[in-house]
Amino acid sequence: MYLSGWPGPSQQMAPVTWHAHEMVYGYSMAVIAGFLLTAVRNWTGIQTLHGYPLLLLVLVWLAARVLFFIGGADTVPLQALLDSGFLLGLIASLLWPVYKARQWKQLGILSKLILLLVSNLVFYAGLSGLIEDGVRLGLYSGMYLVIALVLVMASRVFPFFIERGVGYPVQFASRPWLDATGLLLFLAFWLAEMARPGTVMVTVPALALTLVHAMKMAGWYTRGIWQKPLLWVLYLGYGWIVAGFALKAAVMLGIAPFLSLHAFAYGGIGMITLGMMSRVALGHTGRNVAEPPPVLTLIFVVLLAGAVTRVLLPLLDPAHYAIWIGLAQGLWLLAFMVFLYRFLPMLFQPRPDGQPG
Repeated sequence: MYLSGWPGPSQQMAPVTWHAHEMVYGYSMAVIAGFLLTAVRNWTGIQTLHGYPLLLLVLVWLAARVLFFIGGADTVPLQALLDSGFLLGLIASLLWPVYKARQWKQLGILSKLILLLVSNLVFYAGLSGLIEDGVRLGLYSGMYLVIALVLVMASRVFPFFIERGVGYPVQFASRPWLDATGLLLFLAFWLAEMARPGTVMVTVPALALTLVHAMKMAGWYTRGIWQKPLLWVLYLGYGWIVAGFALKAAVMLGIAPFLSLHAFAYGGIGMITLGMMSRVALGHTGRNVAEPPPVLTLIFVVLLAGAVTRVLLPLLDPAHYAIWIGLAQGLWLLAFMVFLYRFLPMLFQPRPDGQPG
């Protein structure tokens, strides 16, 4: 669509708007749902949604995606209903085990899902002409809430993964003050981006967030991560989020805002979610996470090359912008097609250890 000018799949919006909405509320929300349904079960010891109820949730998610291709302006309320139904079903299925286990600390994560639901409704209200600037507010708020969820999850699991995955003793110091500072700064950044994008109100917290998260990365560093693709993909993905904050601050210097957007999305969300999906697919089908398929390194390198192509090459050579975008699209598709080819069969085969799942 981008390179050839083909019409978009949705009659209600421009192709770039469809792309933005589906990467946030389609792709990212599916990954978040899969991760949280697995993680909350582990955290609480209580079974989350599975079997036919889980299938129903998947079908609601899928119906909302398909309707963009076959619906018109009159189907926007139905799309909003399906998307909202998916998020409401996910929230309810997570809230129940959290309540039964009295793990109130998980409510912070659930609150972000509620805010994602509100942001998506704002998007649909803007699409229907009910809220001025609703489309922008819904899309950007949704993306930053996804980033917030990724940062929270990273703080919980990345140090644990690295400590147990490098193959030698290492223990990272806990710095809760850094987590709290990052959370407050991110709240200021998110609100400023919604109210006054491209102003110094965004630049100041973006610079501070660059520093905070660079410090967190430095605190998690050990040279052994470079020997483990399931570790370095997460580490570099986090680095892309740090780069996103830096590029967002540089918007005041004339840097195009879409570069920071795709540092967050392509490099950060893309690499971290693919890394987490690979890890979970191996671990929760009874396979050895310490010995992933060799092709996984190639998959991650291709996706990393795509992030560089999407973010850095347009910065260095803007004259060939369309070429870089097309190449980045191709590299994303290649990485995910090889991933699906290698990993999807695992989900249809019995676990090697004979356990259910």
